Amino acid sequence: MKEFELKYGMNPNQKPARIYMADGGELPIQILNGRPGYINFLDAFNSYQLVHDLKTSLGLPAAASFKHVSPAGAAVGLPLDETLRRMYHIAPDMELSPLACAYARARGADRMSSFGDWIALSDVCDLPTALLIKKEVSDGIIAPGYTDEALAVLKAKKKGSYPVVAVDPGYTPDPIERRTVFGVTFEQGRQDLLINADTMLGNIVTQNKALTEEQKRDLVMSLIVLKYTQSNSVCYVQGGQTIGVGAGQQSRIHCTRLAGQKADNWQLRHMPKVLDLPFRNDVTRPNKDNAIDVYIGDTPEDVIGDEVWAQTFTRQPEPLTAEEKRAWLDQVTGVALGSDAFFPFGDNIERARRSGVTAIVEPGGSIRDDQVIETCDKYGIVMAFNGIRLFHH
Repeated sequence: MKEFELKYGMNPNQKPARIYMADGGELPIQILNGRPGYINFLDAFNSYQLVHDLKTSLGLPAAASFKHVSPAGAAVGLPLDETLRRMYHIAPDMELSPLACAYARARGADRMSSFGDWIALSDVCDLPTALLIKKEVSDGIIAPGYTDEALAVLKAKKKGSYPVVAVDPGYTPDPIERRTVFGVTFEQGRQDLLINADTMLGNIVTQNKALTEEQKRDLVMSLIVLKYTQSNSVCYVQGGQTIGVGAGQQSRIHCTRLAGQKADNWQLRHMPKVLDLPFRNDVTRPNKDNAIDVYIGDTPEDVIGDEVWAQTFTRQPEPLTAEEKRAWLDQVTGVALGSDAFFPFGDNIERARRSGVTAIVEPGGSIRDDQVIETCDKYGIVMAFNGIRLFHH
């Protein structure tokens, strides 16, 4: 297939629209089901590069959940404990392959943002992963292949119209990439930076210089995620999965706060009071996710108030107090944080510490690097300067 005609471009009025290879060659994909759109393909090509990089650098199956050309979540295929299964609405006896675990984690990182996601998998989609995807609201998937059983499950989604794309795992893009804005063509070398612990974590600039293997893995993951996230961006990672991605903010501190709040919400979802919320049997997964998000937020009365609780719960839940939330978050530790550009002030470190961050990687290069390092040293945080900016637009 040399080109594929799209129903429309980024918006319905933007016609005609298509994807094709500028050199006249074959597209590196096969469309196995459905009809993906313009934004679907933007998500597909960015998200597949992300999971491909994760697999290459970390050696584990990887998955990503994309929305509007940025990851809502990404993860590698580490097993899920009982708490994570409950958080991610997965039955205790449901079989999960490593690839399925990766997608469960990627989707579970920020389930509100992942609603209607585009999925990317680093490996051939197996049946356990397809059965997991079957239960979620999603706009499509890209992977290097699908087992026959998995493909049959996916083709049945959306009344048979679910977009399923297979990508050639051996495809290598041209080293020069181009885009057109306002009739002007931009040209640059492709961002093919190799990200791993050896290339990114060698320059530790803080008093604390001890990094565990788990911290190294999570810091590398944060940088790979940032490589494909709209800038400005920061990424919180714990346990081999993102727990908070802040994308597309003009202010670095707003990025850190946004992602930090997402990370805090992920931590609060572990609380017994949240896990034991008495949902009615007829409440769907998206409505559960929305109710949980409101319950742990600043206006819980919107779902547990006297006049509304019965719409969602079998009994009226007790409120989750600010003191309870703060006490829970104060015990969090071991979170890794990456930034696509330097932190200009120590306030970013102060905010990150409140979300349990103990390891950071960022480029360095600010005129206030000393202040940022001093703030890390105050809390015993280890920080590496990787020396390279990772803007993505």
